[in-house]
Amino acid sequence: MIKVLFFGPVAERVGASEVQVPFRTGILLQEVRAQLQESHPAAFEIVCFTAVNGEHALDMSLPLADHSEVVFMSKFSGG
Repeated sequence: MIKVLFFGPVAERVGASEVQVPFRTGILLQEVRAQLQESHPAAFEIVCFTAVNGEHALDMSLPLADHSEVVFMSKFSGG
């Protein structure tokens, strides 16, 4: 399984802070994103940061391993 975490407004739009995506050999980050974006388009409108296993991920063609952790979040703003 791949653990997917959502933070802040992204989690609010998904309605959950965590989901599990079944692992299959050769699965890519872009496939996980596309699958979740199809179910939660409003959440992915504001996603601007993605991390895999604690590291910022810019390459959406990154292959994922079983038990990977993927994070999707929006920009943070403060005052």
